[in-house]
Amino acid sequence: MTSDGAPEGTAYEWYRRAIDLLERGDASASLVLLDRVLTEDPDSVSAREARARALFDARRFDEAADAFDSLVQVNPSDDFAHYGLGMALWRLQRFRHAEDHLAMASVMRPDRDDYRTALDQVRATLRARRQAGLPLEGPLDAGGP
Repeated sequence: MTSDGAPEGTAYEWYRRAIDLLERGDASASLVLLDRVLTEDPDSVSAREARARALFDARRFDEAADAFDSLVQVNPSDDFAHYGLGMALWRLQRFRHAEDHLAMASVMRPDRDDYRTALDQVRATLRARRQAGLPLEGPLDAGGP
């Protein structure tokens, strides 16, 4: 650490360490470094994408959805941003919007089985909820009658 509390190294070195932490499963520590990177370089698309992934992995789905949505707004042809947004919306039980983004990702990259699998699962959830007369969005009432 430097005297001002910043980690040693350059923004690129922080980014590389953050990616390593993310890949090893330490999303929270990764976020600390990624926030530092984005303070230095707020336009870094790779750091913004990594931050969105880290938020998702840290189960901060609302923030992850916002982060992936901002990536989609900047680059609507970014298949991974659509996939990430769809996955975050799925976890938030916003199934119809999740379906839209997962379908977009799947169309853009039909070679990605993970995109297709996620889309199929969201569609199955929507189909099951429709057949059961349940709401298409949000959690189900566990209390019952």
